[in-house]
Amino acid sequence: MNKAENADESPRPALTRLKARVLAAWAVHAFTASGVVTGLLAISALIAGDFRLALLWLGAALIIDGFDGPMARKVRVTEFAPTMDGAILDLVIDYLNYTVIPALLVYRFGLVPDGFAIPAAAWIMMTSLYCFGNREMKTEDNYFQGFPAVWNLVVLYFYVTASGPWTNLAVIVALGLLTFVPLKFIHPFRVVRFRVFTIAMTGAWGALTVVLVLGSQTGQPPVTTMPVAYWGFLAVSLYFLGVCLWRTFKGPEKA
Repeated sequence: MNKAENADESPRPALTRLKARVLAAWAVHAFTASGVVTGLLAISALIAGDFRLALLWLGAALIIDGFDGPMARKVRVTEFAPTMDGAILDLVIDYLNYTVIPALLVYRFGLVPDGFAIPAAAWIMMTSLYCFGNREMKTEDNYFQGFPAVWNLVVLYFYVTASGPWTNLAVIVALGLLTFVPLKFIHPFRVVRFRVFTIAMTGAWGALTVVLVLGSQTGQPPVTTMPVAYWGFLAVSLYFLGVCLWRTFKGPEKA
């Protein structure tokens, strides 16, 4: 009888572990989905005319996007929550936070010359569609191929550097065109070469960004109010630019 009872009870721990894995997988999907809430809050901020707060909410969305991929791979969401396509979920939310909301920021805050707001926003949204629909968006060594539609970062640089409308328009046009050019753009967490140093630089960039955005309440450009953080921010940015250019002209490389 004891053996029979043990036989009946033995599958229970395995079933409990399975349920825990399924729950963990769906929890990661929910974490990914929370990015749409930060996007909604960013839209609310831009409607209220608060550029700074909108950027902070987009920053929160960027953090979620940075962590959900490793979490999904860790809990094996494709195996334990297969009915939900996490990649599609991620793309939908990224298009909102990386493209639609930045385009609205360009329009709402007059970041380009008068008369160009709608064309610039449309250019951002149209060129980004190619990026998000491109089956060859990433190379074998996990670089993005072509500008990866990170317009949330572009409007951040507009804000931090206080660049002028015509400069902003030229940058928007150029980056839209670079969507179709096979330049390599680094993914700071997925690219193996220099990964540890790149992650450290990403952390430094994030910290400097928070300092600059949170400290920008005086209406004065950060270059005058926070010069150390400002120039540090640009120096770290040059590192990423340098890696992208180096990888582009170096030629094929395996991961």
